[in-house]
Amino acid sequence: MKSTDNTIDPVRYFGKLLGLDSVGMTALVKRALKGAEDGELYLERSESESVSLDDGRIESPSRSVDQGFGLRRVNRESVLYAHGNTISSRAIIRAGKELREIATAKQQYEEQETFPKPKACYAGALSPLSLAARVTVLRAIDRYARRDKAVTNVDAYLAASLVHVLIVRADGTIASDVRPMARMSVTVQCAEGGKREGASASIGGRYDYLSLIRPKVWKSEVDRAIKNAKEMLRAGPCPSGVMPVVLGPGWAGVLLHEAIGHGLEADCMWRKTTVFADLVGKRVASELVTVVDDGTLTDERGSLTIDDEGTPTERTVLIKDGILVGFMHDRQSARLLAMRPTGSGRRQSFEHRTQVRMRNTLMESGVTPPEEIIATTKRGLYMPSFGGGQVDPVTGQFVFSCELAYKIEDGKLTTPVVGATLIGNCTTVLTFVDCVGNDSKLGGAGTCGKGGQSVPVGIGQPTLRLSGGVTVGGTETSPE
Repeated sequence: MKSTDNTIDPVRYFGKLLGLDSVGMTALVKRALKGAEDGELYLERSESESVSLDDGRIESPSRSVDQGFGLRRVNRESVLYAHGNTISSRAIIRAGKELREIATAKQQYEEQETFPKPKACYAGALSPLSLAARVTVLRAIDRYARRDKAVTNVDAYLAASLVHVLIVRADGTIASDVRPMARMSVTVQCAEGGKREGASASIGGRYDYLSLIRPKVWKSEVDRAIKNAKEMLRAGPCPSGVMPVVLGPGWAGVLLHEAIGHGLEADCMWRKTTVFADLVGKRVASELVTVVDDGTLTDERGSLTIDDEGTPTERTVLIKDGILVGFMHDRQSARLLAMRPTGSGRRQSFEHRTQVRMRNTLMESGVTPPEEIIATTKRGLYMPSFGGGQVDPVTGQFVFSCELAYKIEDGKLTTPVVGATLIGNCTTVLTFVDCVGNDSKLGGAGTCGKGGQSVPVGIGQPTLRLSGGVTVGGTETSPE
């Protein structure tokens, strides 16, 4: 990403805009949040750029720079938020006055727990790559994909961003971060015998373009998209009924993310809107299952050196050997529930207040080779990945769709099938895990939506088998 600000120091940059040093910024926030129990000043400068290729045509090259502040005032369950594009002491004081006039609670600010200095999870810069160079990569992707005669259309996309943040709290905490992000996606359409199918692949993380534009990297994504599209061309109808289901490694973890992860975000806990609220210390999964949310993984899409409240991120164990042991917390939920923050307070931008959010959520590896899991499944269905899904937060019921699955017959993957759905319940589905592979990984380039905000996340798991507890929706009679 071409930028003259790749190496700017957020403390100096924002301090210059405010005309204040660190002590002055702390005093400013104390004044703006007078009478509040908690809160922070969040300062952000973001640069982003993207370019896409649509059926051989370069479209929508764009570049933008944005900056602003957000001021959050917290009193118990109440959160008030103001934001603006003008970064000045006067604007922040005015925002603080407006929030104070709205506030009804009178709690004073309390001292909070201190944390050690966070360890950086990524390099805080992006290597410059001109628009011409990015277009060259996109055209190379297009040519490579069209070498396969079944390919009729290719869409490709390259994007990157660099975000500088500074967080100032009234307790004297000043935390800063420089966050890179790059992403590439490719979608292909394939046709055969009058039938047409499409498939996509994407990759991304907290690194620069150089990690994406190596031919070995993008060719792997193109090959995967073409393979899946061609498999869908020859796929048959999906069987239906109750049967063993094997889930693939990586992106199939979207079920774990949606069906389990959101229910373990602690704002749901204190609001009593999660089916897991009263299950801490109880078995919610097979003893083979350990689930973590880890914000410290190097270069991963959901990783953060600090969260958007200034708390260092960590590896948070949620389920240990099948027992629910913890939730993800921001500062507010931690206070309300007498817990400690886990570095899980995140926001889309300075225009948004923080929420409890996942970072990189994954199930840890087991000991079984994935090929052994397939070989020991006489009949069932293999779902390598999921598309969309729905979860009822009150009942825990979920439905997820799988664009491409495979029948398992006599311990082997056989016919590809389309139109599969997986139906089950969040509180019981993991209790039916009877095999966990030794191949846990994060997959794809996930973006998670909640409360009108979108943030990048990591999603993953190993290959695993559900011996029951789920129903497959399809169009074919269930195998006996």
